[in-house]
Amino acid sequence: MTHESSWDADEALTAVYTAHYTSLVRLGALLLRDTGTAEEIVQDAFVAMHGRWNRLRDPHKALAYLRTTVVNRCRSRQRHLVVVDKHTPRSLPDEPSAEHAVLRTIETDRVIDAMRTLPEKQRTVMVLRYYGDLSEAEIADAMGISRGSVKSHAARASKSLRQLLEQKP
Repeated sequence: MTHESSWDADEALTAVYTAHYTSLVRLGALLLRDTGTAEEIVQDAFVAMHGRWNRLRDPHKALAYLRTTVVNRCRSRQRHLVVVDKHTPRSLPDEPSAEHAVLRTIETDRVIDAMRTLPEKQRTVMVLRYYGDLSEAEIADAMGISRGSVKSHAARASKSLRQLLEQKP
């Protein structure tokens, strides 16, 4: 085999890549905490070195050149991320998407339609409990019925609503 300083760029980089790719990716991953980006940086470093192979003064320092390139590119990436983070809005609006609003409206309409099918006392108990946020005792007082009746009307209404809403629209 010929002396490595007489190798062309393809042979030299193949040998360096085979021997040191993993350790260079590990170096980049430790600096960036992102293996995918580290792999991209190392690959870019090898491509850059391949293009400059003839200008490399000492081919024996190829690994040192690659290591320096990886570190510098990782630092550049970190600086870029700091700038991106600095200009990213801190909080996104809490507004739901238009699709979400439409789906919610459809679901609300289904619940209202299902509520209309309930007998009056069951519907009244459900409205007072979930819309009015009243306790069982407050509902009993408002409707002039016992707490036990409130519980049974709520249970029957819940069962009916569940069955109606589980059906296909």
